[in-house]
Amino acid sequence: MAHIPNKARERLAAGQLALGMALRQARTVEIGRVLAACGFDFAFVDMEHNTMSIDTAAQIAVACHDAGVTPLVRVPGYEHHLATRLLDAGAMGIVFPHVDTAEHAKQLVSNCKYPPMGHRSLGGPVAQLGFRPYPRAEATALVNTETLLVMMLETPKAIDNAEALAAVPGVDVLLIGTNDLTLEIGIPGQYDDPRVVHAYETVIAACKRHGKYPGMGGIYDHPTMEKYIKMGARFVLSGSDLSFIMTGGQARADFLRRISV
Repeated sequence: MAHIPNKARERLAAGQLALGMALRQARTVEIGRVLAACGFDFAFVDMEHNTMSIDTAAQIAVACHDAGVTPLVRVPGYEHHLATRLLDAGAMGIVFPHVDTAEHAKQLVSNCKYPPMGHRSLGGPVAQLGFRPYPRAEATALVNTETLLVMMLETPKAIDNAEALAAVPGVDVLLIGTNDLTLEIGIPGQYDDPRVVHAYETVIAACKRHGKYPGMGGIYDHPTMEKYIKMGARFVLSGSDLSFIMTGGQARADFLRRISV
């Protein structure tokens, strides 16, 4: 029987944290092994906010497979080909930004799942299965099961629709994009505001009722991360390659500048 390892899904199914790092600067395949060495479960290839080509994202996705890290891609839009070409090339899941309604989520699921769950076109053997020619019914069913679909909730409207979004078959994760949410509310960066707390409570409760996984993005100070994780967030965007480079680089430069010579 064919098998597709998906560390992120396995962690979530076990009630554990699935930890990921956003890729905005990385352009080479070594990043898969870097993520594994750091202890991350998934790569969050961020094509919404970088200039990476589909070809580069696909190569990174395959490299992540070989490193034991789940490759997920945040696409910049909703046209079916932006997601399905990456899925054909090795991505284990798609992150859709700015999803406000259940109707929209249903269409996105339909684009990304093979029949009978959706209407994704079959392109032949896929990287996820090592390009082995498994029977079509077996291969499509397995890829459907293991493909992780993440809907980002980034507006008050999306939070209000959390219950309906969580009820959509094929949706796995509701990821709160906290930066954009606070911008939309008019309180940029105020992650402890009662309205943000309410958003997390709403999404976490909806996910719990429908067997889905609540996610946290855009929050990187440790006390606030801990707060929402203890409330129930499980799919955690832990930071980006750029933020980690900046933090480490600034700390080292500050240390060296303090040395008396």
